[in-house]
Amino acid sequence: MRLFLHKHLRPRLFVKSVSGCVGVRRTFSKLSHISCIHHSFVVFQLPEALLQERDKRAKWHGIPELLQKLHESSHPNSDLSHTHSVLKELSSLLSMEAMSFVTEDRKSAQESTFPNTYTFDLFGGVDLLVEILMRPTLTMQKKKPQMNDDLVKDCLSVLYNCCICTEGVTKSLAARDDFVLFLFTLMTNKKTFLQTATLIEDILGVKKDMIQLEGIPNLSGLVQSFDQQQLANFCRILSVTISEPDVRNDDKHTLLAKNAQQKRNASPSRAEVNQVTLLNIPGFIERLCKLATRKVSEATGASNFLQELEDWYTWLDNALVLDALMQMATEEAEHSSTESSDESSMATSPLRHRLPQSMKIVHEIMYKVEVLYVLCVLLMGRQRNQVHKMLAEFRLIPGLNNLFDKLIWRKYTSSDHVVHGQNENCDCSPEISFKIQFLRLLQSFSDHHENKYLLLNSQELNELSAISLKANIPEVEALVNTDRSLVCDGKKGLLTRLLAVMKREPPDSSFRFWQARAVESFLRGATSYADQMFLLKRGLLEHILFCIIDSGCKSRDVLQSYFDLLGELMKFNIDAFKRFNKYVSTDDKFQTFMTQINSSLVDSNMLVRCIVLSLDRFESQTEDVKVVEVLSECCLLSYMARVENRLSFLFRLVNVINVQTLTQENVSCLNTSLVVLMLARRRGKLPFYLNTLREKEYAEKYPGCLLNNFHNLLRFWQRHYLNKDKDSTCLENSSCIPFDYWKETVSVLLVSDRTSLCAIASYIDEPFMDLDRDLLED
Repeated sequence: MRLFLHKHLRPRLFVKSVSGCVGVRRTFSKLSHISCIHHSFVVFQLPEALLQERDKRAKWHGIPELLQKLHESSHPNSDLSHTHSVLKELSSLLSMEAMSFVTEDRKSAQESTFPNTYTFDLFGGVDLLVEILMRPTLTMQKKKPQMNDDLVKDCLSVLYNCCICTEGVTKSLAARDDFVLFLFTLMTNKKTFLQTATLIEDILGVKKDMIQLEGIPNLSGLVQSFDQQQLANFCRILSVTISEPDVRNDDKHTLLAKNAQQKRNASPSRAEVNQVTLLNIPGFIERLCKLATRKVSEATGASNFLQELEDWYTWLDNALVLDALMQMATEEAEHSSTESSDESSMATSPLRHRLPQSMKIVHEIMYKVEVLYVLCVLLMGRQRNQVHKMLAEFRLIPGLNNLFDKLIWRKYTSSDHVVHGQNENCDCSPEISFKIQFLRLLQSFSDHHENKYLLLNSQELNELSAISLKANIPEVEALVNTDRSLVCDGKKGLLTRLLAVMKREPPDSSFRFWQARAVESFLRGATSYADQMFLLKRGLLEHILFCIIDSGCKSRDVLQSYFDLLGELMKFNIDAFKRFNKYVSTDDKFQTFMTQINSSLVDSNMLVRCIVLSLDRFESQTEDVKVVEVLSECCLLSYMARVENRLSFLFRLVNVINVQTLTQENVSCLNTSLVVLMLARRRGKLPFYLNTLREKEYAEKYPGCLLNNFHNLLRFWQRHYLNKDKDSTCLENSSCIPFDYWKETVSVLLVSDRTSLCAIASYIDEPFMDLDRDLLED
């Protein structure tokens, strides 16, 4: 299964750390008298006169002296109001640098210097604030000192400013597990929630060891105490704790490395343990479903000026920042309500008066991005069936269907957005991120799961039943067992709505990739004729062929997704091949189609497998007049019926991969080559195919290389697919070949008896045997 799941498809702004501050470091290199000053609290013992004298030379702006006052005023039983006033002075010196970092076109770390923040950290300011914050939890006194909420907020804000402006601060805070767990306790206070959540997210983003959610004091009570807005923001934090560290680069890791890692780490990962912890919180999934499907009221005219918010996307960091803006804008709107209270006047009033209406939509969208991401990760985890059951029960899919037209796929999305490919770290707008997360959720929900029929409404389920009845085939069990009280309502189901927007998508849009993946996941698993016909009747095949042949699409990612979808749509379906031949009605179109297939076999091999399997089945159904007619007329089936073409594909499939380069992305090439040889073996042609590969080796003047490579690949295949934890039903379902036959064929090919005509070893001359014997050795 080729599945991309990338966390960073959402608006991000603040860089986690800034390496540099070169000018500042040059200044401090001259301070020979206090070269050890970086140790936390040395400054608090230095004479005031020395500090003042050095301050003038180094231009510290009085920060060391203020830190000394902050230290002296923050002792236990001190008047914390004085502490707060000192902190405010410090904050004013630091906040300007943080704001410049945010607004000055995101200067790179090398171009940016933040001397005040650097000085604050250098003289132990960060450690002092941590001590001030945690002091109430560490004191042995019966009467705990009470910290003012505003003082806590300012401490957190200054720490966050230091994190974004000074290299190493975030990592040093992340290394303190006691402080990280302490921060979670501050989230119970609504007044300090935003500042706390922002800082926690920053810290967890660089933390080497993933935090264990079980270690958070009273996590269940904490989560249950959150209102919906807080819970949505908390999902940003949760997303870091439940995602595997290498999930973003999953397809770049070789299967060889992954298998070795799995042997070393046999126990569940910390991310998997955290997922279970979340699922055990009463009502957690239900509340996420409510958040994901919550409607947002859209004020009259709001859509007309959403484009004005495009500039905001360039510096809005996340939903937490937007919360603060929403609060300010709401207060301003309330203050000026006498000036512009009529809703119709909102469209012509200054933007500052209209922010609450327009931002409410963006605000809700940004929340939903976080919630959908968490649900998507949980759907892909070990507890998938439990999560599926809950998402169905809490009517997530019908709820999303009701949001589709007005919120998920609104018609006025800016056409000049840049939509990045699925493997890129994306600075997308909230709307684009939302669409991608939505499509990924649909893909995860439908993939090889019987609940996929919840994407349809009752009328569409009846249509599937009618297709089966007309074709005189039994309905699939999953369709019969679908609880109709949980399916989509309205005139169209979610899958049908998705098909409609898919057809309208501009040719170069990367949404095409995600849309094709989502629809393909509906078809995955055991091939269903009714499912295919349902989509064929809606013109999906013609749309795919247009995209591959006529649209001028150059994106390999998009083309791969359409090849895969076309394979699932056409497999074993004679009507689909008839439609294909009608659309690809000229030699030019067919040559263009084959050129696209041949330009990257890694991308198109699943379609090649579909054609080979379908041809094999159709050739056994010659009593059917329609099948015979299509076999004789279809250019694609005629092309694959020629043995030389099948052998050409086989040679290239084996040649394009080796054990060391196998990934989740290209291992399908190995399985497609096996399908070709299994079908040949059924017909007694396996020796002919192997001998032809041998002749091809000699013709290309590298005898033994291809067959030795294939021999090693099959040895790896045995280790990989015969692992007791490996679910191999997908191979069986996608090919309709029993997995026992897969195993048997591989064993026959790998037999060491050189007298066997079906053994690869028989076709490798003695001097060229075992060229790469050690590749798989432990």
